Amino acid sequence: MMVRLTERSIWLLFAAMMMALLLAPAAFAHHGWGWATDEEFQLTGKITGTKLGNPHGEVSLEVQGTQWVVEVGQPWRNDRAGLSATMLSVGRTITVHGHRSAKQGERLVKAERVVIDGKSYNLYPDRKS
Repeated sequence: MMVRLTERSIWLLFAAMMMALLLAPAAFAHHGWGWATDEEFQLTGKITGTKLGNPHGEVSLEVQGTQWVVEVGQPWRNDRAGLSATMLSVGRTITVHGHRSAKQGERLVKAERVVIDGKSYNLYPDRKS
């Protein structure tokens, strides 16, 4: 069975492929490290909310009356580090070591290591933190 594409179908397919190519870098850029500063950053606060899952988990922290968002690892990365959802429950105090957003005024940190009750959970053991 042979499928014939009309000229309109070809243009729609081309447009869809171009949109995918144009949008892919924006999605990729956020999930790498390119959006964060090179400087090490530390933050301690109380967890006010969590959203764990893919593509990465997020923990909301209250730090001296200010809200921050901390990106923790993907579920497999958190598991590998020994960091469970129970440990990231609302009300717990944690210290985060990582890199903050390079965007001026954005309160976003990508965690390399999380410290809870004096115990360190290294999400990126191959990175110096």
